[in-house]
Amino acid sequence: MTRRLKFSNTLLAGLVTFGLVAAFPVLADDGALRQALDAARQKDWNRIDHASINDSVLVGYVEYHELKDRLPQVAPAEIVSFIKRYADSPLAEWMRSVAQVRYGQAHRFDAYLAVSDGEPSGAIRQCYYYTALLDQNPERAALGGRQLWLVGKSQPDACDPLFDRLRTLGKIDDADVWRRMMMAWENDETGLADYLAKQLSADWANAVDAYELLKNDYSHITAISRTLGPGGEASPQLYGAAMYNYTRANTEAALAAWQRLSANASISDEQRHTIEHDLAFYSLVRHVDANSAWVDQVLPRLNDDDLFELRVRNALASRDWRGVFDWVRRMPNSIRTEAHWQYWLGRALEQLGDDTTARKAYAAAANERSFFGFAAADKLKVPYALNQEVISVNDAQREHVAALPVISRIKALYRINEPGLARSEWYALVGRSSAEDIPALAAYALSQQWYDLTVYASIKSKRWDALSWRFPHAYEPLFVKWGQARGVDPYFLMGIARRESAFNTQAVSPVGARGLMQLMPATARHVSQKESIPYDGEGSLDNAEINIRLGSAYIKSMLDRYQGNRIAAAAAYNAGPGRVDRWLAQNDQPFDLFVESIPYRETREYVQAVLSYRAIFDSLSRGETQAVAMLNDSERDRAYNSSLKN
Repeated sequence: MTRRLKFSNTLLAGLVTFGLVAAFPVLADDGALRQALDAARQKDWNRIDHASINDSVLVGYVEYHELKDRLPQVAPAEIVSFIKRYADSPLAEWMRSVAQVRYGQAHRFDAYLAVSDGEPSGAIRQCYYYTALLDQNPERAALGGRQLWLVGKSQPDACDPLFDRLRTLGKIDDADVWRRMMMAWENDETGLADYLAKQLSADWANAVDAYELLKNDYSHITAISRTLGPGGEASPQLYGAAMYNYTRANTEAALAAWQRLSANASISDEQRHTIEHDLAFYSLVRHVDANSAWVDQVLPRLNDDDLFELRVRNALASRDWRGVFDWVRRMPNSIRTEAHWQYWLGRALEQLGDDTTARKAYAAAANERSFFGFAAADKLKVPYALNQEVISVNDAQREHVAALPVISRIKALYRINEPGLARSEWYALVGRSSAEDIPALAAYALSQQWYDLTVYASIKSKRWDALSWRFPHAYEPLFVKWGQARGVDPYFLMGIARRESAFNTQAVSPVGARGLMQLMPATARHVSQKESIPYDGEGSLDNAEINIRLGSAYIKSMLDRYQGNRIAAAAAYNAGPGRVDRWLAQNDQPFDLFVESIPYRETREYVQAVLSYRAIFDSLSRGETQAVAMLNDSERDRAYNSSLKN
């Protein structure tokens, strides 16, 4: 369990040392605000000294908890007043959201609408919203309610009264029940599908019978009636759902069945495209040789980017260089011109003996800042193209940002060790700012050493070439310190941290990985014991230095396992060394084909990102790319096979 850190000046000084907060002076009311906020979260209202916090820029956070605790009895006017007063803070939408849920639960629908500002997000609040609208705007309520109904999973209990009313009013009919039933079947929610089947009238009996037949044996799809349900309207959804499941269960048999029934199937062009895309996708992913001729025939007609990419990757896997050349050339222009595919076009041309045209393809790829762009530049022995954009921010813009009330709140939240709330304030600020205003925010965040906030602003504004913001030299002294101590390239460590957490020291993944280098607590504990590194539980992984110290030790063990090879080590850091061992045992390829052959898309892209990020950090540190190499000679020239593992 993560330990809650208590507020103290000593702790804050430590956080500054480890780079968790900027070096803000601790103000007199911070201790009182910290105590009041803790008390508010615990609903210990008697411990809150309002007189000591009324002038604090963070008083709204205490007020939020007090107001939330009084719902749903609070008058909606009081909620609206709070929302208006804190309109520039995430507190406003948090308050609106919790009020909507509490009013909805209490069936105070007039109050619900009074605090609402259009359609909310989230199924529970949407169901309450459309229930509230039923008497005021029944058509809008019916439209929204049907959208909530037509999903292939169970919806929250809060939706049941809305659905019951719409069924009674005839706004959700048997056709809608059938559509949802088929969506549930596709989503492997057979319990819901079976429940919905019982809600259908006798007019749908033959459709339900067909569903029961196909549920047990998909191969019956070629023998079922073409006109199911009233007027045959059940057939298109049944074909779509059955083929969806059949394709995943047995792709070869599914294609054989589709070829027999497709000509006479009563389905739309969109449904036909979806079925055939699925068949082609799984045929390629599963390397179903019996389907290959059909796939090659249908790909140009489907014209889907992901299918062309898979087809080229399959050609690469078999080293079919003529196939690589042909299929890259047939790709839609939107993806064919990417460095990734221009690189492979160059490789194919090189293998086919056309070095002159190969160099042209490599030159096109080398214009891009990416793994394959850098690999192409290495082929041509030219410097990497960083394509960096330098954005100037003047003093007036900086002063404007510094004077914003939200900035005062962010600083105060960092001072009382609430970085999560500080990030929420920042996200809300960036979200409501124009693309023209965000550069000043990014520049200000960087000046404050709010590295993760800087990265977030650059991404939200799509300033992909603003490299000083996307790749700030965050915690560089710590990466250098522990990289040198371990004999690990510090920029490799920074590339991992940038990909893993975007330099958010408190990042927590869905599976529990924590901190800058996204260490699992069990891994951290193992490394700490093996390397005699002090470790005080998973909460300490939020500490930048502890995280980097443990993470650098772990990546060093991966480098030792693979003879210092950073491609294999990065793959193992993401997917685990056991999987990388198997991939190497199944391969005997140069570096580029090995990377392209990694079966997990996440890991394939991870390796490319980490190595290219490493080169970018190195380049930014040097101020040029002339002496920078993404890979060393051993990584670039050796064969990737089981001999790589020590």
